[in-house]
Amino acid sequence: MQKSKRLDLAFKFLGANRRTIGKITAFMLSLFLFLFALNLMGDAFKHIGHDSFKSIIVAASNPYIGLFTGLIITALIQSSSTTTTMVVTAVATGSISLSNAIPIIIGANIGTTITSMLVSISFIGKQEEFKKAISAGSAHNLFNLIIVLLLFPLEVKYSILTNSANYMTSLIYGETISGAGDTVTLELMDISQLSTTFTGLFGSGVVTLIISFILLFLSIKIISKLIYQLIIGDAESKFQNYFFKNNSKSFFWGTLLTAGIQSSSITTSLVIPFVANSKISLNKAIPFILGANIGTTITAFIVVIFKSQTATNIAMAHLLFNIFGVLFFLSSPVLRLLLTALSNWFGEVASKYRITIFLYLLLIFFVIPFLLIFLNQ
Repeated sequence: MQKSKRLDLAFKFLGANRRTIGKITAFMLSLFLFLFALNLMGDAFKHIGHDSFKSIIVAASNPYIGLFTGLIITALIQSSSTTTTMVVTAVATGSISLSNAIPIIIGANIGTTITSMLVSISFIGKQEEFKKAISAGSAHNLFNLIIVLLLFPLEVKYSILTNSANYMTSLIYGETISGAGDTVTLELMDISQLSTTFTGLFGSGVVTLIISFILLFLSIKIISKLIYQLIIGDAESKFQNYFFKNNSKSFFWGTLLTAGIQSSSITTSLVIPFVANSKISLNKAIPFILGANIGTTITAFIVVIFKSQTATNIAMAHLLFNIFGVLFFLSSPVLRLLLTALSNWFGEVASKYRITIFLYLLLIFFVIPFLLIFLNQ
């Protein structure tokens, strides 16, 4: 009997380890796919050339079009990491300048909040849970909207993010660099040779760019899911007890988990069911959401393995945008109360008039951006 129990335990242990090893192997393969997609995208940008990019660059030179382009693309694919990675790669290859890229990154910050809003809608069947879920989902959205309304005009008029990113990057590299992109060769181990061969098979930069985008999107999604399973696993029941003990711990874990998972959409969406079921309060969830905004910038810094100063520049601009926003809210209890009050009010309105949330999503993420892009052409 004793021997049988030991054998059972041994088989369970081996089974658990086999699953873990399988996940780690899958993670390594998806990481290879991520690096391959980056190299492939860099090759595609080079093959397309500046002439083919002319219309895109002209359009992106209007900061408002850049802002809403970033918003719409991210809302459609529900991954700011993919949008950010594409923009960093484009800047690194000299296809687009830093000043033109920053509005796209800012727009992506708004676009990524659509995921948490959609998760909130899943609670529509129960009024009280729906109200709390919408409050949590809208807190992520409203925070990013308010920061964009504050910082975007300052970037357009005074280039506050461009200049700050230039300064911070110059401290790293020991020299002052311009906001324009400098053309670099993207080489990561022997992957560059593989991507060059792959690009040659199609002979079309546009086709290669589309394929690289799909591979990049898939690799980020797979990496996010695997890291989530490895970090969180079956510990969701302990999640609210440990991660939300106080505001500092909530902010810290929001930053750390999002940096690991590389997806603020996943971590913020994870919080919504706990708020909806009254396991944590909205006040405790907001610092976690603020931390997630900082953690999501890690993807851009992973791309900086290209060792391009301009790639570092755009990654730094993304980080600074989120740091400025978080500091703005953390420095004032009044602003945090305002964000909580607005989120609660929106949840109240949406629970009474449920059509409100659908109209809001259509207006913020699609109708207004498309309309303003059309008017600014």
